[in-house]
Amino acid sequence: MDTITTSREIVKQVISDYAKLRPSHGNIRLDAIFDEMRDRYALMQVGWDRGKRVRGNLIYVIIENGKVIIEYDGMECGITQDLVKQGIPESDIVLAFLPDSQPVSIA
Repeated sequence: MDTITTSREIVKQVISDYAKLRPSHGNIRLDAIFDEMRDRYALMQVGWDRGKRVRGNLIYVIIENGKVIIEYDGMECGITQDLVKQGIPESDIVLAFLPDSQPVSIA
């Protein structure tokens, strides 16, 4: 398997594992969103908690030019270590949400 295919599978597995979690309160579901054609991967939360609508992005990752670019990570412990544990080298991960990161130029 080539590096991009491996990275794709790891990102999808990690996000799928998070999607199995259930929030401790409210009626909230977690939806894994995979766009393999454009290499965009997300985890969304949707539902209700204490009479208020809950919706939003928890994770947003793209794969571009051989790099796994974490655009947003709203998970308590972060997903970077999970990606590394599954086999993605730290050198291939860009934390684009940090000000001094140098994400790959996205056209």
